[in-house]
Amino acid sequence: LPPTSHHFHRTIQVLQYYSTSSTTQLENMYRQQMMMNPYAAQAHQSHTPYQHDGKSAETRNLKPGELSTGTTIMAVPFQGGVIMGADSRVSTGTYIANRVSDKIAQLHDSIWCCRSGSAADTQALTDYVRHYLSQLAIETGKAPTVKTAAHLMRRLCYENKDNLMAGVIIGGWDPVEKGSVYNIPLGGTCIKMPFAIGGSGSTYIYGLVDSDFKEDMNEEEALKLVKKSISHAMARDGSSGGIIRTVVVKEDGFKREYIAGDELPYGPCGW
Repeated sequence: LPPTSHHFHRTIQVLQYYSTSSTTQLENMYRQQMMMNPYAAQAHQSHTPYQHDGKSAETRNLKPGELSTGTTIMAVPFQGGVIMGADSRVSTGTYIANRVSDKIAQLHDSIWCCRSGSAADTQALTDYVRHYLSQLAIETGKAPTVKTAAHLMRRLCYENKDNLMAGVIIGGWDPVEKGSVYNIPLGGTCIKMPFAIGGSGSTYIYGLVDSDFKEDMNEEEALKLVKKSISHAMARDGSSGGIIRTVVVKEDGFKREYIAGDELPYGPCGW
């Protein structure tokens, strides 16, 4: 036979042999080849180049028309009062609408509220509660308690939960409970807590706060914990950032403070 014809018949014989061989033999031969030459496996794989869809992990699963919002809020009671803290970033998806927003709203003389979720919803809620508390104070002739403010907010959030996106923390000082903190997450549940954190950035700092929090801290310790925790959340959460605003609420009044972005205890400027 001519050489070409010989090679053709030899090829046919090889194909017939492998067609009659078991699949297991072929798989074993392939595995032995891969073990002898691990780079051969990479050569046999077809690599499809990765194409980014332009969306972040936070925005990838949103429905059409929905916008991702985020924040970090926190409240910690101490001996003689409560410290409220929040970042200042307002985001609509991947766009930062306001980088120095004030997320800590005053509801009465010694009662404050940290807002997370929809800025419009939480602003409307705090306006309603502020109005109701001022009316109550006039009618009763005495300052309302933090618990009363929390349950007013809880009722508004719960009865309108299908139309609202609001998670708030109510904190302050009153003669009955002294410094106290109430957490009202999405849905309208109202829970009194030893401390409260909320917003998208809170998921990054639960372990940190659980580790560093202790009962009956003094004002300096509690303020240090709030600043440290929120700055850590701002460093990790893309929807939290800007500056840190704090409010120290005590029997004799309140004191507001802010920490600029280049003075944070943790973050890019402090590394």
